[in-house]
Amino acid sequence: MRSDVVRLFQTLPHPCGYFDERTAQNIVIDPSAPQLPQIYDLAVQRGYRRAGGHVYHPQCQGCSACVACRVPIARFRPDRSQRRCLARNADLSVQIVPAAYTDEYFALYRTYLSARHRDGGMDDARPEDFARFLYTAWSPTRFIEFRDGARLLALAVTDFCAAGLSAVYTFFDPEHESRGLGTCAILNQIRIAREHGLPHLYLGFWIDGHPKMHYKSRYRPLEILRDNAWLDLDAPAR
Repeated sequence: MRSDVVRLFQTLPHPCGYFDERTAQNIVIDPSAPQLPQIYDLAVQRGYRRAGGHVYHPQCQGCSACVACRVPIARFRPDRSQRRCLARNADLSVQIVPAAYTDEYFALYRTYLSARHRDGGMDDARPEDFARFLYTAWSPTRFIEFRDGARLLALAVTDFCAAGLSAVYTFFDPEHESRGLGTCAILNQIRIAREHGLPHLYLGFWIDGHPKMHYKSRYRPLEILRDNAWLDLDAPAR
């Protein structure tokens, strides 16, 4: 008889990726659990995040800075800056394709990591790292391509869940940073979620005031998960 019990593991303390002086720990759903593909959607709704085949949530001693966030699709309206970004990138073709490794994707991935994460431990990626980090055999992952003609400028790794889209990772050509391709990717994920009748775009974790994570608060309204309830970021604290 198959057990419906799913084990959770806590990682050992490791250096925090956002605050140099802190350590971090995660709660990880057993990656070998046969039910993982079925419970992943519920885990996303409860603030979990996927990296490769691992579904995790921060559980750090003395720190709760990482807060799960999502965009409610029906209520979102792009602001003036976001509309300008869409207009600036209107010449790009956008296509949803299966998640897979290609030399073209990997070359763009390495170029992006070299520019954005130099000496951060990610800038010497190998082909096996690409698949290990971005998708797995069971995940409902699709790639969203952004092309200027035949040239790939950006790739948004996106999980298509019943609860909504989950923006796993986006990388782009640093030579075209002025296009605002990261913003363009999020706005198109919102559009695609709306076209698929999905209620939310999950953006991972928001950290108030952190230069790498605060940008997510530009997508309003933004809902955050506090005490197991999704609340508007602008709502008064309970």
